[in-house]
Amino acid sequence: MIIGLAPAAHGANRTGRVFTGDRSGDFLFASLFRTGFANQPSATHLHDGLALEDAYVTAAVRCAPPANKPTPEERDSCRPFIEKELELLGEVSVFVALGQFGYQVAASVLGIRPRPRFGHGVVVPIGVQERRPPRHLICSFHPSQQNTFTGRLTEVMLDEVFLAARDLAGLKRL
Repeated sequence: MIIGLAPAAHGANRTGRVFTGDRSGDFLFASLFRTGFANQPSATHLHDGLALEDAYVTAAVRCAPPANKPTPEERDSCRPFIEKELELLGEVSVFVALGQFGYQVAASVLGIRPRPRFGHGVVVPIGVQERRPPRHLICSFHPSQQNTFTGRLTEVMLDEVFLAARDLAGLKRL
């Protein structure tokens, strides 16, 4: 399960699918394709043929926030949506949080306490004491233009996160 920030006003709000039709999505879906989670490297509209395998993409907030900065009230109002998605998906073994905001929401929903400090590539075990298969949360910088254009997040860095997700989920590398 990949948890992003919110739909982009000219991306998901326009196309009907999160991370579709915007630059962040271009970067994300290309990585998912390179690491074997998507059947094609791009997503331009809802009926473009994109199919994800062993992956699900969602957002912490459901509306495009002003200045791309959701408020705590928006985060809290949208929490039931992500909780319902988790319920419907069943047992998710690996979560990838895109950005610190996505990490904060994921850690809260998953009950991670204490919450380790966010950092790209940080892997957080979830519920290690419980009698269930191990689960993990992996942190990644968000694939926003602010991060990708400056080199803070590179293709290799994002690919490494998704390859780690494959390994932790017990999926074969392609």
